[in-house]
Amino acid sequence: MIDRSEIIWLGVGAGVGGGLVGGLMLGIGMAMALSGIYLGWLLMLPGVPIAALPGWLLARKLAARLPAER
Repeated sequence: MIDRSEIIWLGVGAGVGGGLVGGLMLGIGMAMALSGIYLGWLLMLPGVPIAALPGWLLARKLAARLPAER
C-alpha cells in the first residue's frame, strides 16, 4: 500500500523536477527570444505543460502500485 510519505515525496519530486525543466526552458527561450532568435518562443511557450510532465510520470508510477479495483 502507498504511504503518506510517498505521496509527499511525489509532490516534492514533481515540484523540483517541474521547476527545473520549466525554468530551463523559460530561461533559454527568453534569452533566445531577446536575442532576436524566434525559435526561442518554441521553447518558452510549451514550458509550463512540459514542466508538469515529471509530476505526471511520477504519479503514474505511484498509481501503478495501487491494488486493482474489483
